[in-house]
Order: sequence, then structure tokens, then C-alpha cells
Amino acid sequence: MMPGRRRPPWWPEGEPWPPPMAPGDWGRRGGWGGPPWWGPGGRGGLRRGFGCLIVAMATLIVSVGVLVLWLLAGLLGFSIAGPLEHLARPAGLVVLVAGFVALIQGLRIARGVGRPLTDLVDAAGRVEAGDYSARVGEAPGARGELRSLARAFNSMAARLEAEDADRRRLLADVSHELRTPLAVIQGNLEALLDGVYPPDEAHLRPIIDETRVLERLIDDLRTLSLADSGALPLHREPTDPAVLLEDMATAHRATASAAGTELRVDAHAGLPSLDLDPLRMKQVLTNLVENAIRAMPNGGSILLAAHVDRDSLVIEVTDDGPGIAPALRSTLFDRFTKSAGSRGSGLGLAIARAIVTAHGGSIDASFGPEGKGTTLRITLPVRAG
Repeated sequence: MMPGRRRPPWWPEGEPWPPPMAPGDWGRRGGWGGPPWWGPGGRGGLRRGFGCLIVAMATLIVSVGVLVLWLLAGLLGFSIAGPLEHLARPAGLVVLVAGFVALIQGLRIARGVGRPLTDLVDAAGRVEAGDYSARVGEAPGARGELRSLARAFNSMAARLEAEDADRRRLLADVSHELRTPLAVIQGNLEALLDGVYPPDEAHLRPIIDETRVLERLIDDLRTLSLADSGALPLHREPTDPAVLLEDMATAHRATASAAGTELRVDAHAGLPSLDLDPLRMKQVLTNLVENAIRAMPNGGSILLAAHVDRDSLVIEVTDDGPGIAPALRSTLFDRFTKSAGSRGSGLGLAIARAIVTAHGGSIDASFGPEGKGTTLRITLPVRAG
């Protein structure tokens, strides 16, 4: 990065800064910010460039001065014969050539700047009106800075379009997820009020269960909202990974045993302590383990493992179940992604990714031969506890 040219905060992440020069742009041969005659760069090229500029400006100033003196002498009735008369003609020629060059350069700049700026203003107006599909073409005659600005605008518009699509999809998915429990609650309450069902535990229990589903959905959405805004609270403390995994196994061993699933832990003593929020990380691991148990209704095995990989600690939850459908793998950690027949909200893995990311880590999935078995891998930076 050139000194004094810091990357502005609004510049797209994927675009280089300063923007690269295209063929024909100033700075192609002389570095950023200089015309082609600027030289090959470095201190020598800079001195030559300034020297040429100073000589050209001095010649133009002297020529204009000579012309002014010659005109004043003629207007005031002084004799213009002599050296002043001989200097007036070349001075006029210099001024004429300089004016012609300035006119040509002005037309080139107007053509290279006017049309791209007009397109950019039109596209900005469309985006302001809510049309996020607006894009700006990169005019061949535009300067490098304008082409970079067009790419930055297109990148911004593409992100706005994607975020708008995500927002619409989120509203539709939330509406769908809320409709089912609300319909169950409303139907049961109407049946109780009409005397169709007696108000006993068997008919009140489904209402309580559906209210808990709603509560869980609202809590999940709130967690995601906090994570998106970067305000997810983390109460970090030194945590032993081996103890964390053993606690998770103890908490879920009875449920796993009832489903005919063996739950094992492979975490060696001496693993480095992690500075993390144990409750949030238990929320992540609980989601992974419960998903694995539900994926194996006929039993199987689940392994909770931890090991060090360079400067990171890797926690893996591996099952030997039927695996995840190929159609869901690319969107596995997206919101409301769930398999057919799932009773969950489809937010669990999205929340897991948000919590792990807030800890400065990452989460990914891999699959066994022929798609059988799934390994969900959490990578966390090792920090002193």
C-alpha cells in the first residue's frame, strides 16, 4: 500500500487498494499518480518528472508574459520593434499549442469522466429506489479510478441484493416456523373452550410444548440477531477442553443410551486451556450431539474428540449415521436448513457457527465414504487461560 493512501472503510473487501492501473492509465510506467513520462519510479524518476513539469510551466509563463508585454506596448502606443517583436511570435505559438493541447486533454477527460459518472448516478438512483439489481458497466475509455469505483459500486449493490434476498427469505421462514405452533395452540385452546376436550394434563401438555417451541425459536432468533450485530455477549473464562467434553458426554449419555447409541470421549490430558464462554460452547456442542443422536434412530456411536493442530485446538463430533443429504451440504450452516421431517427450527447449526465465529474460530463438516457418517469440526485459537 502506498504511504498516505489508506484503504477507506467503504471499499469492498475483495478489491485491491489502491486500485490497480489499467493500460494507458497514468502510473502504468511511472507508479501511482504520475503520467507516463514520470519515469520508472523511485527518486530519480520523481526528480525527472518534476524537472519536466517545471520547465514546461516556466516556458508557458514566460511566453504568456512576453505576449502580455507585446500587447500592452501596442495598446499604449510604444514601439514594438526590436527583441520584443521577435519574441512575440514564438511566444504566441507556444500559447497556441498549449491551448490546443489543453482543449484536447479537456475533451478526453470529459469523455472519460462524464459518461461513467452519469451511469453511476443513474445506477445509484435505482438502488435508492430499491432496485438492487442495478449495475454499472466499466467504460473502456474511463480512467482507472472510475473503473475501480464502478467495481466497488457493483460489489456494494451485489451485497445489498443478497442481503435483501436473505431478509425476505428470513421473514418467510420465520412466518412459516411461527405458524405451526400457533396453529396447534389455537386449535387446542378452541377445542378446550368448546368443551370438545376436557382441560386435563393430556390436552394441556401439547399447548405447553408448543409454547416452549415458540420460546426456543425466539431465543434462537435473538442469539442470531446479537451475533449479526457483533453484540453477542461472551463471558470468557479458562476452560479445560477435556473437562468440557466429559461434561457434555455425561449430560447426554442417558439420552444416547435410550436411543441405542454409544457416546465416547477421546480427549487426552494436558490439552491447553481455552479462554472461552463455557455456557455458549456447551450450547454449540449440545446442538451437535443432539443432532447426531436424532440422526441415528436405530443406534450407532458418537465420538467427542479434541486435539491440538498447530496454534489451534480442534474439537470433533463424529457419528457413524446415515450422513447428511448432498442437497443440504452446501447450506448446512445457513438459517432454516433442515432435513425433511425434522421438528427443529433449522437454526441450530447457524447459531453454532455464529458462536464459534464470535470466539474467533471456525466450524466445518466432512463426510465419510459414500456419504455415510458425519464429522463436525470446531477449530478454536489457543489462548492462555
